[in-house]
Amino acid sequence: QVQFVESGGGLVQAGESLKLSCTPAQSPFYFNAIAWYRRCPGKERELVAAISSGGGLKYADSVKGRFTISRDNSKNTVYLQMDNLEPDDTAVYYCKTPYGSWGQGTQVTVSS
Repeated sequence: QVQFVESGGGLVQAGESLKLSCTPAQSPFYFNAIAWYRRCPGKERELVAAISSGGGLKYADSVKGRFTISRDNSKNTVYLQMDNLEPDDTAVYYCKTPYGSWGQGTQVTVSS
């Protein structure tokens, strides 16, 4: 099972933006469907955004209109653009394919 390496997290203020990146830990590894998840403090891990094998996009209601998932096939990288961040977005963010394993994630902290 392939893990992915997430990066781009940090500490920002409410209303600011961050762009997370996700690449396979082992190269080369090509993938179709992939998703971003997050684990907020004290909560279960939840789906944030996903790209299906057919290219369809899906977002959690809490991030619709603020987050955008995209991919650059030439770089074998998936991104999560997060705009207008809110304190409730504070979490560890992960990316994973349907049959992959969890990586270390990247911490996003949004201060009010």
